[in-house]
Amino acid sequence: MEMTMGRMASLLLGMGVLLMVSAAQAELIVLAAPKSEDRYYADVIDEIYDFHVAFARRIEGRDRVVVLTDREGYDDYVEALGPERVAVAPMEDIWMRDFGTANPDAPVMFRYSAEGQGGGDNGQRDADAVQEVLAVMAEKAGVRFQESDLLNDGGNLVDDGDGRVVLSRKFLRDNRFNEEQGRAAVKRMTGARYVAFIEADEQGGLEHADGVVSFIGPNLLIVNSYPDDPDYRRKLHEDLQRGLPGVKIHEIVTPYDGNKIYDERFGSACGLYTNALVTPHRIYLPQFGIPDDHIAIEQLRSITDREIVPVPAHQVCFMGGGVRCMSWQLRGRSADRLMDYLGRVR
Repeated sequence: MEMTMGRMASLLLGMGVLLMVSAAQAELIVLAAPKSEDRYYADVIDEIYDFHVAFARRIEGRDRVVVLTDREGYDDYVEALGPERVAVAPMEDIWMRDFGTANPDAPVMFRYSAEGQGGGDNGQRDADAVQEVLAVMAEKAGVRFQESDLLNDGGNLVDDGDGRVVLSRKFLRDNRFNEEQGRAAVKRMTGARYVAFIEADEQGGLEHADGVVSFIGPNLLIVNSYPDDPDYRRKLHEDLQRGLPGVKIHEIVTPYDGNKIYDERFGSACGLYTNALVTPHRIYLPQFGIPDDHIAIEQLRSITDREIVPVPAHQVCFMGGGVRCMSWQLRGRSADRLMDYLGRVR
């Protein structure tokens, strides 16, 4: 009987054999530690460290990973992960997804929006400053990407690597586009063939699409279930089907938990399995230490051959993000160039 690569990988891993992948096949996943003097994250810096270490260890042997930190945090991360997975290149924030490049296949650096830094004029100035630090490093390293003045966080662009993109309508409002104009702009910047716009499930604030939907294959989506909001559920499915012809939509268990929130401006990502990090060969699935974790894993296994890699996210989900939000994805020569650069400046 023929066995897919995903099934073979799962079988071998179940036997305790860790598959090593070549650099050419592997995704580079870049994480950023908070600066040691950052007062905003002072109360949760240990939780962020624990999340980073656990996540990086899940990535090892599957994809490539590097944690960017300042000199004060360098030794702690090296002790846990080794020097080849840590670099002194401090970022101004930890949510690499949002101010990094979107769409790993055709990378675009949109202008990071003010809401990611609290909103308003001050928030936009802070957002620009946060993004500039990453942009300068990427350019020095020779990482190739398009630049756009259009406002959009990376968390508000979900793509399948096969020409399909989902964004929330916040993108349209921020850039004063109607849907036709917005769709044309996204296609032009990313090379997408199909673009769906959805309403975020919570209005105001970040309104990221990656808290609602996730592509786990070409034209294959998982979406949150909304049993208590049938009108929103119906509209969500309609918007996706209209923008993505022939899309297959699977609802996933959604035990959302907003009881603990670090910053009221950003809500919680606890219980949102849609905030998964998807690479060409695997799905890094957030886990929250609850019974639904197993249900979510089994639901995914029934619809995809990609390896499911559980990643504890309970340490950070109450801050409004987790596995996908923390991750900047790079591929091919850009990934190699960044690692070469970080090796020179380490």
